[in-house]
Amino acid sequence: MQTRPIRLTPGQDLRQAIEAAVLHQNCRAAFVLSGIGSLSTAGLRFAGVDQPQRLTGDTEILSLSGAVAFDGAKSSSHLHMALSTSTGQVLGGHVATGCIVRTTAEVLLALLPEWAFAREPDALTGYDELVMRVVDGTNCDATSVQESGKALK
Repeated sequence: MQTRPIRLTPGQDLRQAIEAAVLHQNCRAAFVLSGIGSLSTAGLRFAGVDQPQRLTGDTEILSLSGAVAFDGAKSSSHLHMALSTSTGQVLGGHVATGCIVRTTAEVLLALLPEWAFAREPDALTGYDELVMRVVDGTNCDATSVQESGKALK
C-alpha cells in the first residue's frame, strides 16, 4: 500500500479528479482514507433513492471516504461524503459526479497497486458489489478474494 495526498483546486469535479489521480498512478484499486474541503455544488445520492440530489451554494466536506475502482477503463468507485451547508445542516450520501470544488479539497488516498477492484452482480444483495482480486505483478493474473481473505475457486 502506498499513500498519496492530493489537493484539488477550484472548479475541479471531486469524484473525477480523485479517479484521475488514481489512474495517473497506474492503479486500479484505492481507498479514500480522508477528505475535507469545500464545494460550490454537490451531488449526493441518499439511501434508497435512484437519482442524486443537487445542492447549490457553499458547503463544507466534513468527511469523505470510500473505494476507487476500475474494471478496465470503467469506473466503479463507491464514495460516501458528509457535508454541512452554510446554515450548519449536515447531509450525507453517495458521491455523484458534479461535486465542484469551491476553494480546496484535501484528500488522502491509499493506493493498492497489487489489487484490482471491480463491481459485479451479487445474488444476495441484488446490487453490483465490490470484488477484490490480487494481481500478480509478474503475469497480471488475478485471483478473486472474499472479505475473509480466502481465495474463491
